[in-house]
Amino acid sequence: MQYGRQMGLTSLPEVGRSATFERSWTSDHALLYGLAVGAGVDPLEELAYTTENSTGIRQRVLPSFGALINQAQLPGRLGFGDLPKGSMVYAEQTVELLNPLPPEGKAEVTAQVTGLLDKGSGALLRVSTGSVEHETGLPLVRTECSYFIRGAGGFGGERGESASDGLPARPADRTIRVTTRPDQALLYRLTGDRNPLHSDPRIAAKAGFDRPILHGLCTFGIVGLELVRAFCAGDETRFGRCFARFRRPVLPGDDLALETWQTDEGLRFQLVHDRGAVLQGGTFTYRDADPSVPSTLGEN
Repeated sequence: MQYGRQMGLTSLPEVGRSATFERSWTSDHALLYGLAVGAGVDPLEELAYTTENSTGIRQRVLPSFGALINQAQLPGRLGFGDLPKGSMVYAEQTVELLNPLPPEGKAEVTAQVTGLLDKGSGALLRVSTGSVEHETGLPLVRTECSYFIRGAGGFGGERGESASDGLPARPADRTIRVTTRPDQALLYRLTGDRNPLHSDPRIAAKAGFDRPILHGLCTFGIVGLELVRAFCAGDETRFGRCFARFRRPVLPGDDLALETWQTDEGLRFQLVHDRGAVLQGGTFTYRDADPSVPSTLGEN
């Protein structure tokens, strides 16, 4: 099958292709991630996500860090074909927390290509992953992600259903304001994604941007942190499942608004800035507080 003749693409991974690999991380990796998505803006707060040796506080890990554990180097592991630089962007992301993530550890990760849709101007590649703790076999995180591959469409495959934002036809019940940092992409790249689109002005200009853009998974992590703050009382163990669809990039320094709606089906959200929607179709589930688990950061 020929994909994206105008781009010279010859192959994409077949549906069903899978890979199993080990992922390890340290306390420093988890701390850096917390800082990179906005924890500790007030250095007296959220020390559980940003320090490992504060008096009376044990280190804890943001659930969205699970995307980094499960999805590290997926294109290489699954053989995403001969893709030109800049042709692949995140389209959708789901993180489901099964058990609290340890500050350091090793996991066995299984990833599988679950879908390949022909969107005309490009292809939508869907991947699911799951991780278990290496020594105990305890399930940790499930993720689903979709990549839009520009120029790889037109191969005659199934198109799939059109996406809907699923938002109620009323003003948001609650709006949370977030200001990103001008250096946030430079900090987040240290978590592992060194794509120069997020740091090199010349590469960003070639891609059509005035300056480097924020990583999509950083934007997703910012939202995950805000949802833990607002709806889980700062207790990340209450995080259930979070899904969002990427629409527009964020520029470091942007002011964002996280708009949320409580519905019979659960929480719905979207993230917007002054240029339009950034994340759409967002859904979030969270658990009731467990009396055996502290509800405020800073307690053991």
